[in-house]
Amino acid sequence: MKNRLLLCLPMFLLWIFCLKPFSAKSQTVYQHVSGRGIYSFLDEMANERIIELNSVVKPYSRQFIASKLLEIRESGKTLNNRQQKELDFYFKDYNKELLEGKKWGKRIDLFYYNDSMFTFSLNPIVGLQYWSNNYGSNYHRWNGLDMFGYIGKHVGIYASLRDNHEKEKLAGYKYLDPYPGAVYKGGQDYSEMRGGITFSWKWGSIGLIKDNPQWGNFYHYPSVLSAKAPSIAQLQFSMKPAKWFEFNYYHGWLVSGVVDSAGSLVYTNSYGTGTRKLYEKKYIAANMFTFKPWKGLYTSIGNSIIYSDSDPHPAYLIPFLLYKSVDHQNNNASANEGGQNSQFFIDISSRQIRHLNLYATLFFDDISTSRLFSNGHLDYYSLNAGFQVSNLIRNTFLTFEYFQSYPLVYKHNMPVTTYESNFYNMGHYLQDNSRGFYLGLALKPVRGLTTELFFNHALHGRDHEALGTDRIEVTEMFLDSITWKNTMVGFDVNYLIFNDIYFFGSYRYQLNKGEIEKYTAPCFRGKTNTFSVGVNWGF
Repeated sequence: MKNRLLLCLPMFLLWIFCLKPFSAKSQTVYQHVSGRGIYSFLDEMANERIIELNSVVKPYSRQFIASKLLEIRESGKTLNNRQQKELDFYFKDYNKELLEGKKWGKRIDLFYYNDSMFTFSLNPIVGLQYWSNNYGSNYHRWNGLDMFGYIGKHVGIYASLRDNHEKEKLAGYKYLDPYPGAVYKGGQDYSEMRGGITFSWKWGSIGLIKDNPQWGNFYHYPSVLSAKAPSIAQLQFSMKPAKWFEFNYYHGWLVSGVVDSAGSLVYTNSYGTGTRKLYEKKYIAANMFTFKPWKGLYTSIGNSIIYSDSDPHPAYLIPFLLYKSVDHQNNNASANEGGQNSQFFIDISSRQIRHLNLYATLFFDDISTSRLFSNGHLDYYSLNAGFQVSNLIRNTFLTFEYFQSYPLVYKHNMPVTTYESNFYNMGHYLQDNSRGFYLGLALKPVRGLTTELFFNHALHGRDHEALGTDRIEVTEMFLDSITWKNTMVGFDVNYLIFNDIYFFGSYRYQLNKGEIEKYTAPCFRGKTNTFSVGVNWGF
């Protein structure tokens, strides 16, 4: 452990001490992606071309959100009644980043302190969701605390602890659903701890955080990095030195779940004989370069690598590299002989036409130009593409998203270098050899209230990794046999009554066919009509 820290600290300290000091206030505390209300509002304002928004990398910082709200207010653009009330509503929270003291119509907090040197906010996390269908009833309850603070002009701190209990387990790493992953503590209990410390300046930030990065534009679900896997510890670096360029990087410590038999030990004490299991080391390094050639158009390219069998490697702590090339130099071998698992991705988002956002994400797993020339196409890739039309009819939102992934995308033949953490896939929840599309029509009639009618259809093919299929032309194997099929029609209602306090309900008709015991949670197998209600304070 000591050696690993020594390897990481030089790069971390270099990032800090090579920075030119700035007098301007700049601090970073991340707003978790589960705070869907503010993310949706900023996206709407970008679709209206009131603000510019690079939405390929999330979560956003609270300071960034506050600056965008201020930009909306100072734009001089006319908002409709609902939009203006939402803007005023969010300022009750995010004015904490803009104003000192408490006398500005601040939201209700459990505890809040602010002066010129120190800001601290503390709020509870409490929630309950209840489901009922032909299998009976189920529920999920959670509780905890959420805090964040700023020290001086550059340091941000935040922490969020949430303990969870489910009547019946809802999460599973093989389940093909967007439900967040969980690591259960025996029965139906699990906990999730997020947080971090950051140092920021005018054009960038660094941080040591534990959070859920989301990469790739989406409305239904991201395809590069998602919040399916539990949060991971990571060194994070981002910068925006010019209006037309932005860069994001992180180095993460993943949980392999693969037992290190040589490192594990057998012990004997007064309670008897037992085994202390140690697990193989596993890491990810990922970067994303984003360019804005024209107003409203963002193009991003990036790459990542999952590596193991060593302490954190200094080369993967360099943010700007092509990591597959580094792997070739380090290992001089294929994946079967000790190589690592690399990925490459491209993302485009266009908001050049008012009311419309068009986007597409390509995720390449183990990209190879030799296969391109021999097969005439690239194998092992996924496509996530769609659009949203917002406010063409006032306060209505039409969304369409299509996803397709070829066999063996997100997969790897080495258990210690899979695109997973805690066994949960870090990409799209449909994983490889899948196709799906989502169609939704949402209405936001008043401030804080969202209603949506949607249709979702998904197919999943054979598990070619389990079958031991050769990595040949996977296009011939794409959905050659359907092993799981899901059709869902639903209606959701969400009402953000106060800051962080949601009331929500839903109805879902689902029809699952095929290997439902493998891919579907027990309470949703077969044909179900499910009603759900819930409330939460905090995320």
